Amino acid sequence: MKTIFVKPQSVEKKWYLIDAEGKNLGRVAVAAARILRGKNKAEYVPHQDLGDYVIIINAAKATVTGNKMEDKMYYRHSMYPGGLKAESLEKVLVRKPTYPMEHAIKGMLPHGRLGRKLMTNVKIYAGSEHPHTAQQPVAVEI
Repeated sequence: MKTIFVKPQSVEKKWYLIDAEGKNLGRVAVAAARILRGKNKAEYVPHQDLGDYVIIINAAKATVTGNKMEDKMYYRHSMYPGGLKAESLEKVLVRKPTYPMEHAIKGMLPHGRLGRKLMTNVKIYAGSEHPHTAQQPVAVEI
């Protein structure tokens, strides 16, 4: 069996719009990651960027179940001794409302140069306004 290579010029990239208001954060991230990878297309191959663009609005209004608002922690390190910082989901949403969605989607993509390229195809906004109306995005229902 031969390896399939699709020429990047022949790939037609579409724009999709996902409204995250009232939706579960993880379910929105899964839907976005599938579209970014191109798994919704017949010519999907895991080693190429065949996916589409995704716009996520109302990312700050995505819901989580249980006590995750208080219990879920996001960690970062300053690379200095004792420089570990921990923040709950509740505090992260105040500081940077789009970060939890970005973090969830990034974790569902490949961890390498393909994943970094795919992350440039997702646009996440905390509010309901976005500057991509000229691309005529298709609404995706979750």
